Amino acid sequence: MSALFNFQSLLLVILLLICTCTYIRAVAPRLIDSNKQGFLGIFFMSARIGERLSPYVALACVAMAVRMILS
Repeated sequence: MSALFNFQSLLLVILLLICTCTYIRAVAPRLIDSNKQGFLGIFFMSARIGERLSPYVALACVAMAVRMILS
C-alpha cells in the first residue's frame, strides 16, 4: 500500500522528511538554502519547520514511534 493512501504512513514520511532536511541543513546549509523557490523549495520549508517547531516535531516522532511499537 502506498504512503499516500495510508494516513499513518503519510505522517511518518512527512516526519522523516522534516527531520532529514533539518539535519542536512545543520550539516551542509548550502545544499538546502540554494533551492528556496520551486519544487525543491519543499526541502527548504521542511528544514524551517524542523528548526522552528523542533519540540513539537520531536514529540510527534516519539508519539509515532510509540504507536508503531504498540501496533
